[in-house]
Amino acid sequence: MHTESSERVRLDKWLWAARFYKTRGLAAEAIDGGKVEVNAARAKRAKMVQVGDEVRIRHSPFEHVVIVCAVSERRGPASVAATLYEETPESKARREALATQLRSMPSGDWDSGRPTKRDRREIDRFRKR
Repeated sequence: MHTESSERVRLDKWLWAARFYKTRGLAAEAIDGGKVEVNAARAKRAKMVQVGDEVRIRHSPFEHVVIVCAVSERRGPASVAATLYEETPESKARREALATQLRSMPSGDWDSGRPTKRDRREIDRFRKR
């Protein structure tokens, strides 16, 4: 891991090393899709990030705003990846508020496949009213 302030690394490599994305390819797709900004400007995958840069990452439905604390071109364990950045308190508060809001929403069981005979009868009764 490189921690010198003069060191710089490509944005897609840094996102991969910081474990925001599983692969560099996914990181590059997110960057190309406009889901990642560096210092409040849309970035390209070859943008060089350095210590002190602010990176905004949108993972639907969440948004992370992090400050780069260290740079690395290698993906290491999660404990090391967590030291590469520091999330801003506002970002953390917004993410936690959204997470609690999503948990409180009722979850529909629509992924169970086709409706059963009983479900179809209930749907028919509802439509006739």
